[in-house]
Amino acid sequence: MSWLGKRTSNHNNASERADTYAEYRRKHTWIENSLAHSDEDEAMDFDWKLIGMFVPYVKRYKVSATVSLVLMVAYTILNVINPLLISLAIDNFITKHDMNGLAILSVIFLVVNIAMWQAQYWQVWTMSWVGQQILYLLSSDMFIHLQRLSLSFYDHTQIGRVMSRLQSDIDVLEAMLSSGLLSMLGSVVALIGIVGIMLWMDWTLALLTFVVLPIMVVIAAFWQRFAQRSFRRTRASISLVNSTLQENISGMRVIQSLVREDRNRSEFDDLNAYNRDTNQESSRIAALILPLVEVIAALATAMTVVYGGYLVSRGQLQVGVLVAFVLYINRFFDPIRDLSQQYTQLQRSGVAAERIAQILNMKVDLQDSPNAIELPPVKGDVAFENVVFGYNPEHPVLKGLNWHVQAGQTVAIVGPTGAGKSTIISLLTRFYDIQSGAILIDGYDVRDVTQKSLRVQVGLVPQEPFLFTGTIGDNIRYGRLEATDEEVMEAATAVGAHDLIIQLPDGYNTPIRERGRNLSMGQRQLISFARALLADPRILILDEATANIDTVTEAIVQQGLRKLLHGRTAFVIAHRLSTIKDADSIVVLQAGQIAEQGTHSELLQREGEYASLYAMGFRHTAAV
Repeated sequence: MSWLGKRTSNHNNASERADTYAEYRRKHTWIENSLAHSDEDEAMDFDWKLIGMFVPYVKRYKVSATVSLVLMVAYTILNVINPLLISLAIDNFITKHDMNGLAILSVIFLVVNIAMWQAQYWQVWTMSWVGQQILYLLSSDMFIHLQRLSLSFYDHTQIGRVMSRLQSDIDVLEAMLSSGLLSMLGSVVALIGIVGIMLWMDWTLALLTFVVLPIMVVIAAFWQRFAQRSFRRTRASISLVNSTLQENISGMRVIQSLVREDRNRSEFDDLNAYNRDTNQESSRIAALILPLVEVIAALATAMTVVYGGYLVSRGQLQVGVLVAFVLYINRFFDPIRDLSQQYTQLQRSGVAAERIAQILNMKVDLQDSPNAIELPPVKGDVAFENVVFGYNPEHPVLKGLNWHVQAGQTVAIVGPTGAGKSTIISLLTRFYDIQSGAILIDGYDVRDVTQKSLRVQVGLVPQEPFLFTGTIGDNIRYGRLEATDEEVMEAATAVGAHDLIIQLPDGYNTPIRERGRNLSMGQRQLISFARALLADPRILILDEATANIDTVTEAIVQQGLRKLLHGRTAFVIAHRLSTIKDADSIVVLQAGQIAEQGTHSELLQREGEYASLYAMGFRHTAAV
């Protein structure tokens, strides 16, 4: 195949991959969220005001940054002096055979270069230190902000996109903050100094050299049009690859069970190829500018040598001045080369800063009101007063819910999928805010108290227990770090987990792998029960907490639940009769409203919705 044929084939393959990529985006609804939209908006102009986001960080290290700036200026000035010293050596000492003067000038030249080395070393070290401190603070602020964002953000955002901003975009900024910005400033200072000296030495020769500058400006303007879009496309493609990787790795069990490996590999290959192509395109665009600068520099040097040689031959210019001019031309284009390279990095960093700013500027939907108070220790009286809520406000899930739960009661919530069971739990913990109505705990509206003081007194045990990397003991005391080892063991014993834990190789010091995958589902759930008990909340929520455990483990769990629920207000979502039959009250939800309410026996006698649910599922569970 000829070169042209290969090029055409590669172009067609790239087009096909782009089409596949577009189709992939169209099929996935997550593209509608704000992060995905910003990733794919290639035509969006860069907001240079984003540079201001770094000002507060730099101010914290203004002394070190100033020292680095002074050292940079000193290095630049010393570097600019070098050709001038060579010119003096040629015209004043070498041509006049003054060896003593030449020796003295050589010592000065050596001292200048040693001073340059020291200035550059300490400047680079100081600015690198400042850059790393800024990145540390920036990463910390991003992590803090991500913890403050409401669950609605995570409902609509792929975690891989967030991770891409936390990792790869921070890495892109590192080079710019550590040395890039100061290097660009140094290049500008050097350029100004060189221009001044060249004009002072011979203004006609200098102006001849500067003729090529308009060409540079035109090239830079033309190049910039393509560079920013290309670099934004590159950051978007790696974000997509990361999000796809995260999704596939997290869902590996489902992928393998449904034999989706080949299909997923094909989809990932298309996305990965798109990422490769975008990176190759950005590299090609980045590589274009430097050779053009070299050609223009060669053109300027050639014109200077020809015209300068003519002036020397006529005795209108000294040889040393011409040599210095040639050296200054190289130095004149050195900062331009550096600026070209750094401008490429600046474009990349600008896109990265833009993506990081989008995270930091992401609105926190749920915030404490300015007059929020600390929720005092509560008894656990809970009231829902005409509560209306929907994840999409146009389609409410709860439609005027009115419900009162007395302190210390255990209330079971049952109903078909989509009835609003988990929604009630999310509103009670204020993971979302209601559209209208009020949710009161001991008479306090949950919107009028701080989220921290609310959630300290509301414990949640989810259907899928989440364990963190560390030991079993660490996970039990996760919500109460000051708890002693004895208190940890007491909590585990109370819920029936102690005997299972001490059978493990290292007991409470047994390390837990990612999300507790080295433990059975029952063990994980018992640990989550112990964690909830140790935190000692006044209101406890069990969201299908026994759905994924076997009947033998459930017998142990039921003993633990009696201890866990004693003296607390409890909301229990469950489909097992053994979990709800002893509840003080059972609420049947249907279409976001209470259809029935009463005890197990009362509701069976009514032969209504609860009796139907019991006949379909609960009875079988009870028999088992």
